[in-house]
Amino acid sequence: MKTAQGIAGAAKKEVRMKRQLVVVTGAAGAAGRAIANQLRDNGFYVVGVDTVGQPAEAGVLDDFVAAVDLTKLESADKCYAEIAKKHGLIAGLVNVAGGFAWETVEEGSVETWETMWNVNLLTCLHSCRSALKHFSRNGGTITNVGAAGAQRADVGMAAYAASKYAVARLTEALARELRPRNIRVNAVLPTIIDTPSNRDSMPDGKPEDWVKPDELAHIVSFLGSPKASAINGALLPVAGRL
Repeated sequence: MKTAQGIAGAAKKEVRMKRQLVVVTGAAGAAGRAIANQLRDNGFYVVGVDTVGQPAEAGVLDDFVAAVDLTKLESADKCYAEIAKKHGLIAGLVNVAGGFAWETVEEGSVETWETMWNVNLLTCLHSCRSALKHFSRNGGTITNVGAAGAQRADVGMAAYAASKYAVARLTEALARELRPRNIRVNAVLPTIIDTPSNRDSMPDGKPEDWVKPDELAHIVSFLGSPKASAINGALLPVAGRL
């Protein structure tokens, strides 16, 4: 005789099998939450990953994996192995995790360059490598969040832009590498995203001109959908109104 818990578990598993699994890193941040929400609204089964503990808004996700240090490959491997064991094969990956720092080359520190490399490139690289071990045999999609500043850096942007430039090159190379597996890899290159932290750090800015998290989420969701099946290796500018 089946217990109530067993029936509920079976029902949840049936729902999961009808929806493709997508993992979103940096899911506790404003952009990550917006992307996760949009993907879930579009019928995907969404698992969020972040360095922080479970956010208050985690209820919009199907599951959330907290305290994951994607700058460490072993941590990424463990995270994705646990996700695959619990939820099955991965159909999509969105790498939102990252960070920003502003300082000039002359007066800044080498440590800032190392930090930007770790939080922007290595998190993306490790996430891709670890997730690919558990990707669906039917193919899938990877969408990386790069930066418009990687195309032409401004004052104080050298370390950040260099790390995001590396994400762009990783995206292009991985798209060619994974083409035989029917896995598409693209990147979005936003300008300033309208988040609480950006508003705090740029009080004199014009948020009305920035990219809204929901706007970015719609574009990322499109790239992960069958409607974008002809797009691979693209670096898509998302400039807002700047």
